[in-house]
Amino acid sequence: MTLPSADQPSVVAAAATASEPSLAAAAGSATEGGSRGRGALAPVGLVLAGGISVQFGGALAVSLMPRAGALGVVTLRLVVAAIVLLAVCRPKLRGHSRADWGTVVVFGIAMAAMNGLFYQSVARIPLGPAVTLEVLGPLALSVLASRRAINLVWAGLALAGVFLLGGGGFTSLDPAGVAFALGAGAMWAAYIVFSARTGRRFPQADGLALAMVVAAVLFLPLGIAESGSDLLVPTTVALGACVAILSSVLPYTLELLALRRLPASTFAILMSLEPAVAATAGFLALDQALSLFEALAIALVIAASMGAVRTQVGRGKAKGLEPS
Repeated sequence: MTLPSADQPSVVAAAATASEPSLAAAAGSATEGGSRGRGALAPVGLVLAGGISVQFGGALAVSLMPRAGALGVVTLRLVVAAIVLLAVCRPKLRGHSRADWGTVVVFGIAMAAMNGLFYQSVARIPLGPAVTLEVLGPLALSVLASRRAINLVWAGLALAGVFLLGGGGFTSLDPAGVAFALGAGAMWAAYIVFSARTGRRFPQADGLALAMVVAAVLFLPLGIAESGSDLLVPTTVALGACVAILSSVLPYTLELLALRRLPASTFAILMSLEPAVAATAGFLALDQALSLFEALAIALVIAASMGAVRTQVGRGKAKGLEPS
């Protein structure tokens, strides 16, 4: 799949429409217009479900770090996720071009880097600010990938909420943690692009499974070097498996499926919901209370995401009115 550009703001959705069955039709709508509306909402629901899963998985990972370290947690997450996806997907290794394999390798590198940098960040700064900084990567992608002025409005509104959630600035945070979070955001943007490309080149979640193997192999030496035999403690392995399911298997699969029908720019704006979900996960799982200022920031981020959803649904309805 080609990278969404100024000339191709909706290439992900257009390619998916040509190769995948209509989710709206599967929903069994009473009317054609209702079917198309639900079809536009379906990938949005996949993205939101993936975001909830990954943030609660992140909260669990923070509590696991004293046992296995940041690199050890990432290793457990990637290795377990790779094993689960290989067992479920059983991807075929033959019949793929050199370009296909190159896409999978880069996708795997992006996943490994994104996870490694993010967990180094949350080892130094709280979960909410870390996710808030990380989401700047997808927001930047949304501006670069879209020509529609309305998407710039939603991106700007979400960006304002992101900085409000950070208290108007991040000067009190550990500089290394901030740098790791920003690096994770850049890798998150790369993940969005190569997840879309992989979803086009490989059937179902086969490409995701293969890319996860690449990420796990790359990270295994780092995890062993930091944590050693601690990675083999049964309780640690069990918790790491839970992190893998919540933070990798479920969200990556849902997002890959969503990117087959959702423009990369709209997907990236929806990622602005992550700080709000992270704050909720921190409150429920890590006993981190929200201030009124943080609640206002979350409201701005949610408003931006709702605007992105309405834009996507509106495009689906407009297409439904076009003559066939």
